[in-house]
Parts: sequence; C-alpha cells; structure tokens
Amino acid sequence: MIVCVCNNVSDRKIRQAVDEGMVSLAELRLHLDVGTCCGKCHSCAKDIIRDHLAGEPVSLLMQMPIAA
Repeated sequence: MIVCVCNNVSDRKIRQAVDEGMVSLAELRLHLDVGTCCGKCHSCAKDIIRDHLAGEPVSLLMQMPIAA
C-alpha cells in the first residue's frame, strides 16, 4: 500500500528501509522523503516502523483501501 502519496513511498519500501537499519522517521525522511510534503503519512509511517521492529504484522486497518 502507498503510505506517502506525495513521494510514492509504500509500506514495503519502509519495511525494507527498516531492515537496512533505518529506525526513525527522521532517517526515512532523509532516505525516502517520507513526510516531506503534506505530512499526512507521519503517523502511518511511524506505525509501520514500530510494528516492523516489533516483528508484528501491519494491522488490518492499515491495509484497508482509503475512499477518495
């Protein structure tokens, strides 16, 4: 799923970045540009980082499509 629409960053890219050692939103901003435009993705990106570090699956709520 796309987390950061402004910069086309998916949850998969965020999890891959965490696997490569990035553990904070600040690091994701530097490397993936997550949250550098409108900022609406901050909380979702933080949740993905936290859940992936804890070894938990992404919640079902986050996988649901967002109605436009």
